[in-house]
Parts: sequence; C-alpha cells; structure tokens
Amino acid sequence: MTNAIVSEQVAPLVKKSVLVIDDHPLLRQGIAMLINQQTDLRVCGEAEDMRVALQCIVQLNPDIIVLDISLKGPDGLEVLKTIRATNADIPVLVLSMHDESIYAERALRARANGYIMKQEATEKVLVAIRRILEGEVYLSEAMSKKLLQQFIDGASSPLESRVAALSDRELEVFRLIGEGRATREIAEELHLSVKTVETYQAHIKEKLGLKSGRELIQHAIQWKISGRVDTAGPSA
Repeated sequence: MTNAIVSEQVAPLVKKSVLVIDDHPLLRQGIAMLINQQTDLRVCGEAEDMRVALQCIVQLNPDIIVLDISLKGPDGLEVLKTIRATNADIPVLVLSMHDESIYAERALRARANGYIMKQEATEKVLVAIRRILEGEVYLSEAMSKKLLQQFIDGASSPLESRVAALSDRELEVFRLIGEGRATREIAEELHLSVKTVETYQAHIKEKLGLKSGRELIQHAIQWKISGRVDTAGPSA
C-alpha cells in the first residue's frame, strides 16, 4: 500500500495597498521605498495635491492613505475633509513635520485614523499603518496620554498656545505665510479672494497678539521652521 503525498497549496499573501500623498518627491520616494520592502504592504500610487489625490482614490481604491499636512494648494486637513465627504471608511494616516499638539487633534476631528510626525523613526510609520489597518487609532504615546488626561479631567482641549486657537483655514494661511507666500499667491493657491485672505491675516494677528504684518511674517516663518512659535505676545 502506497502512501499518497498530499501537498497543500498556500495562497500567496495579498499585500495591502497604500496611497502616499505628499508634495515632496524625495519624501514620497523614501516612504514608497520603505513600504515596498515589506511583505504585506505595497504603494499603489502617489500624489502631490488634492486634485491628483482624489483621482487616485477613485482609480486605485487603496486600502489606506498616508497623507501629509503640507501640500500644494489646499492642505492635508482640507484634503482629508474632502475625502470624508465622499468616503467615510477609507483609513487615513496623517503625516506631518508640525507639532502634534497643534495638528493631531484637528486631524482626529476631521476623522483621521492616526497622526505621526515625520521626525519619528521610520519603523513607527509601518507600525502606524499596520495598526490602522487592524482597525485601531494610532497616536504617539505622549499624545495618547494627553488626550486620556483631558478625558479624565472632563475638560475640553486646553489651548496650549495661541496658535491652537486658530481655525483650520487660519492655520493654513499661517503656514503659507511661513513658506514666504505673498497675499495674492495665497489667494490664488486656496482659490480665495485677496480680501478674504487679508481678513484671515487680521484674525491671525489678533489671536496671536501681533501688531503688524511684519511680526506676522516673522512668527509664521519661525513656526514653519521649528513647528513652534513664541506665543507670549508682544511685551508691554
């Protein structure tokens, strides 16, 4: 009697697809290289602005999106809100160079599934992607503790800085000022009138306690470079 040898065929692992949205080609390439080295993940597409990003979402149907805050045109928060208007379920990990105390809560309010700073180790990006794909929310340990403490205290988010008091659109204008954009350039990029941008600038100066447009530019550049700004306001 011969013993039959039965070989079991193992189905190949289907990699989860990742869409990377970032306006810096080198950073996109770096993230794509990191992801494509994994056995369970692959980059299905890249985009640098909202128009291309929305096209990619429709055409590629990614399993998860890695979305930068700083983009050409509308920023990552606006892109996220636009995505959520038509696609409530697609997981989104927000990636940013900016202080998470300013942007993380905004991203969560816009229904991001996680937030990670670019300064984090590359391995953390992979950890964040995998946790989100498993249905979890990803935040740094420090940010998680902060939000938990706020929940325990039963208080709404305290404003750790005056920058945190800016609306999402005001923060977007502030970021573009920090990039050296003139008022007309900002208006064209955000598809707003010059008068509307000037109104946002006036609100920003009031909220940050700044006296002049020059101070506004100085503070915006400082925040853009360091992710933080001196919010003590002008001295008496």
